[in-house]
Order: sequence, then C-alpha cells, then structure tokens
Amino acid sequence: MSAVLDDMDSRPGSTTSLLRTVIGLYLRGTGGWMPTTGLLALMGALDVDGPVARTALSRLKKKEIVLPAARDGVAGFGITDGAAAMLARGDRRIFNPRSMSAADRWCLVSFSIPETEREKRHQLRRRLHWIGCGTVAAGLWICPDPLRGEVEEILDDLSLRGMATLFVTDTPLVGGSMQDAAASWWDLDAVAGLHRDFIRHCGGLPAAPAGASADAFAAYVRCIDRWRIIPYLDPGLPEGFLPGDWPGTEGIALFQRILAAYADPSAGFVKATLGE
Repeated sequence: MSAVLDDMDSRPGSTTSLLRTVIGLYLRGTGGWMPTTGLLALMGALDVDGPVARTALSRLKKKEIVLPAARDGVAGFGITDGAAAMLARGDRRIFNPRSMSAADRWCLVSFSIPETEREKRHQLRRRLHWIGCGTVAAGLWICPDPLRGEVEEILDDLSLRGMATLFVTDTPLVGGSMQDAAASWWDLDAVAGLHRDFIRHCGGLPAAPAGASADAFAAYVRCIDRWRIIPYLDPGLPEGFLPGDWPGTEGIALFQRILAAYADPSAGFVKATLGE
C-alpha cells in the first residue's frame, strides 16, 4: 500500500510521475521487462533527456517498483512482484472509474486507535483518504461498499483490523440534504478541480491521432498521467449527492474518448520503438 501512496504523491507531469505512468501502461505488456535503451527512448518522446530519466529510474528502484535485470546481455529493468500487484489494482481503478446509483450500498468504517498507535492512526486516515473514503467524524469514515475490500486490506496491512468495525448500510439518514453531507465528508471542491484540470489540459486533443506516432504516444501518456489519481480520490457519488455544476461526468467521458482513440496508436509507437 505504501507504493500506492508514493504513486499518488508524484506530481502529475513530473519525470517520476511520467515514468511511473509509462511503466504502468507498458512494462507488463512486454513480459515484465524492458531494455534500458528502449525505456529511455520512450522517455525521450516525452521530452525527458537521458540523465534525468536515469535519475527517476534510480528513485523507482529504491522504492522497489523496478529492478535492474539483464536479458541476453542486454541491460534493462523488470518490475517487482509488489509493483505488479499494485499496478493491477490501479488498472481496475483507473480504467473503470466508479459511478454509484442511489440504490447502491455504503460501507462505514468505525475505529478507535489508542494514542500509543498514533502513527498507525495517521497512516490509516491518510490511506483511507487516498482510496476515496470520506470523513464523517474523526473515527468514522464512509465509502462506497465496493471499496470495502481495499479498506480491509489497509486495516490488515497496518495490523489494525481488531480495532475497527465495518458496517454495510443503505443511504445514511442525515439531518440536512445529502449534498451538504457529502460536501462535508469529502473535499469535493478539490476533486472537481482535478476534473477541470484534466478537461483543460486534455480536452483540446484531436479526435483521432495521425497514426502510431511519438506525438500520439506523448499526448496519451500525459493525459493518463494527469487522470490516474482522479479515480482514486473521486468516490463516484450518486448524482443527488453532487453539486449541479459537477464536472466529473464530462471528465470521465473525455477520458473514455481519449482511451478509445489514443491507446492503440500509442501502443503501436511503443512496439515500434522497442522493436528498433
């Protein structure tokens, strides 16, 4: 789970963030290994020069995302088992953004953690935030019920399962409106800002790229890099929970259009680059 947090903390557009996006999109599809020259060439298509890319690779090696591995005398990098599992979880979230209906169920996470374990309490709150949970009170959090498995994983990872109780429920009953409650439980302004930022930066792409080019690859990777944290933080609330000017629907539709138009040309460029 710490690798997930490192991934989320990477600033979109930074060299480390772009490299992680390239690895997440393409390294597993090449057998879990890629020659160093090929990986540097892909980063070059993103206007990242070799020394800077190598520095980012060193950082990811320290974080146990990649590891040096030679094949047939060719220097390269492979992906660690832990990173492969983390990226598989990320795929499910990034490429299948949540969208709840009013009839869907919720999970309430209640916990009481002693002061002697305050660092674990801090980590628990941080991790719950990063998977899209909302804060009802200091020791009571809420999330769509499909996230319950990830909540259990976090609790087990921190050895806190015995200090927490999970409740599965229908829509909670609140004193005011659900819009007001949701706005107090989640930082919806911040999530809306992420959607608007994505729309602003990626909404002007041509409807279809001109073949499997470096430009198509760079545009696709940069958009995925900007998008990938949004489905973690956006809980996918029902329409009745959201403000009327919510940009999430437009953001998801734009992401799906980019995915449909640019994924194959970008993969074609990667194949051609590594083939060379």
